[in-house]
Amino acid sequence: MYKPVSNVLLCLLVVLTTATAQRQMEYLGRGVIAMPTEKDVMVSWRLLATDDDKIGFRVYRSENGKQPQLLTPQVLYTATCFKDSTANLAVENTYVVKPVIGGKEQETAWTYVLKAAANPYLSIPLHVIAGYSANDVSVGDLDGDGEYEIVLHQTGVSHDNSQAGITDPPIFQAYKLDGTFLWQINLGKNIRDGAHYTQFMVYDLDGDGKAEIAMKTADGTVDGIGKVIGDSTKDYRNSDGRVLDGPEFFTIFNGETGAAMATTNYIPARGNIGAWGGRGGNGKNDNNGNRVDRFVACVAYLDGIHPSVVMCRGYYGRTVLAAWDWRNGQLTSRWVFDTNDGSNPFSGMGNHNLFVADVDNDGKDEIVYGSMCVDDNGKGLYTTGLRHGDAVHVSDLDPSHPGQEVYGIHEIEEGTKGPGVAVFDAATGTILWTSDKDSDVGRGMTADIDPRYAGCECWGGAEGLRTCKGESIGTAPRSVNFRIWWDGDLLAELLDGTRIEKWDYLNAKTSRLLDTRSFNCVSNNGTKSNPALSADILGDWREEVIYRTADNQELRIFSTPYSTPYRLVTLMQDAQYRLSVAWQNVGYNQPPYTSYFLGDGMQQPAKENITIAKKGKQ
Repeated sequence: MYKPVSNVLLCLLVVLTTATAQRQMEYLGRGVIAMPTEKDVMVSWRLLATDDDKIGFRVYRSENGKQPQLLTPQVLYTATCFKDSTANLAVENTYVVKPVIGGKEQETAWTYVLKAAANPYLSIPLHVIAGYSANDVSVGDLDGDGEYEIVLHQTGVSHDNSQAGITDPPIFQAYKLDGTFLWQINLGKNIRDGAHYTQFMVYDLDGDGKAEIAMKTADGTVDGIGKVIGDSTKDYRNSDGRVLDGPEFFTIFNGETGAAMATTNYIPARGNIGAWGGRGGNGKNDNNGNRVDRFVACVAYLDGIHPSVVMCRGYYGRTVLAAWDWRNGQLTSRWVFDTNDGSNPFSGMGNHNLFVADVDNDGKDEIVYGSMCVDDNGKGLYTTGLRHGDAVHVSDLDPSHPGQEVYGIHEIEEGTKGPGVAVFDAATGTILWTSDKDSDVGRGMTADIDPRYAGCECWGGAEGLRTCKGESIGTAPRSVNFRIWWDGDLLAELLDGTRIEKWDYLNAKTSRLLDTRSFNCVSNNGTKSNPALSADILGDWREEVIYRTADNQELRIFSTPYSTPYRLVTLMQDAQYRLSVAWQNVGYNQPPYTSYFLGDGMQQPAKENITIAKKGKQ
C-alpha cells in the first residue's frame, strides 16, 4: 500500500504545483495613447494584472511644454480612459498619467506627446523595398522598454502552395512605434513566400525581458546584422519555383538586433513528399509540395510557466507538431507529435490556423489543431473526426457551459459528408451542436453581437445567425472575417477589410463606425481582407487595428475614439489572448480571443496568475 499512496500524493503535488504556477509574461508599461477627433482627445492607458485592485489614476495635460494642468480633480477609479474636450489641438499637448494608490499619487508618470494638428492615427514610415508591400504584422517588446515594437512581413511576388512560380524572398523588418527602423531579415530564395510558408513567432521565449523571433530558414537566409545562414550559393528552386530539396533550418533571432542566435535542423524534414495527404476532400496526395509545405506555428506554455515555440507541418493528412524551448542560450527539442501517415485518426484534422488554450484547466496549454487537440505533453488529447477547415475560434463562448468551447467551420467537398459548422467542448472534443450538413463552409465567426441572447453568437455558412446553443435567431451579418472590441460597450464589432461596423441586432443590418480607406489604407491577403494586425497593443482593453497605406509607404495604427465605463486588465495579460496575437499571422489570419467570456452581462474576470519575467531595460 505504501508505494501507491506515495505515487498518488506525488501526482497531487504535481497537479497543485502546476495549477498555482505563475506564467512568465513580458513587462508592460501603461501604453498611454491620445487620439484626436475633430472636437476632443481620447486618452487611454493600460490597467495591469499586477495592479492593486483599488488603484486609481490622475490625468494631466501640458501645452507646448508649459506647467502641466490637472484634468481630473476626481481620481479615476473606473475606466482607464479619459475624454479631453478642452484641448487646443492646434498646439502640442503632452498627456501625463499618474497612478494613485491608497489616496496617494505616485511619482511614476507615463506620458504621450500629441503633436499639433495630429492625425487620428499613429504613422510608422516604412523602409520601402521596390516591388514589395507591407503584409502581416506581429508585436513584441524587442528592446525591453515595456512597450511593443512592430515586426513586419514584407512580401513581393508570393504564391499559394497550389500554384507554381518563383516567389521573391520573404523579408522581415522591425520598427519602434515612433518609426525608428531597427533591422531587416531576408529569408532568401530557398524559402518560398506565401501565406502557408512563412510563419513568424514574436515572443519573449527565455524570460530576459526582450522578445525573440522564431522562423523557418534555409541556405542563404541573411540575418539582421548581415550574417548568412548556411550556403548562400545554393539555389534549390525547381522549374516550378518550388523548393522541395535542400536543408531546412529553424532559427531563433535576437529581437533587438535581428541577429541569428541559434539555428538547427527543422523538424520534421520533408521525407516522402508524396505521403502528406490522406483524409477528407483534400486528403489526396501530391508530389508538387502542396501538402508537405503547409505550415502553421504558435507559442504555448507547455509546462505552465515558460513559453515554448511550436512549429507545425501538414494538416490535410500527416501532421507533425514540434515543440522547442529557448532557454539560457540553448535551443532544445521538447517533444514531437507525429501522426506518421494519413490513416491515423489525428491526421487530416488541421486547419489553415490553430489555437492555443488551457482547455483542460490544468495550468498548461493545449493546441487546438483544427478538429483535434494536442495535449501539453505532446500526446493527442482528442480528435473529433470533423476534418480540415479554414477557421477555428476558442473561448468561453457559452458561459452556461463549463469551460471553453471551440467553434469551427469545415470543408465538405469532393463527395465527403459531415457538418460544415460545429461547436465542440474544448476539453473533451464532445460535439455540442452542428449545422450546414454536408455543406462546404469557407468562413465563419463567433462574437457577442446581440445582447438579447446569452454568450456569443455564431455565423457562417447558409443557415444564418445562431446562439451559442445552436438555436437559429435570424439573419447573420455578411461580415465573417474578424471581430474587434472597439466602441464603449461590451459587445463586439465587425472588422472586415478596412471597415469597422456595429451590428444593429434590432434591424439586422450594420452601421459604419470607421472606414480606414478614407485615410488611404488597404487590407491584406486578397479576399481574406484582414488588417496587418488587430490587437490590444496600446491604451485600455479595447483593440487597435493596423493597416498599410495603398502606396506601402506607411503603417497606420488606429485606436478607439470612444469612451467606456468598463475597466478591464489589458487583454495582453490574458495569456490565451496574448498567444492568439502571436499566432494571428499564420495561414489564414484569425482574430484573438480571451480565455473568459467578454461580452454583455459578463462577470469581472479573475486576474491572470502571472509573474513578470524581467524588465529588459533597468
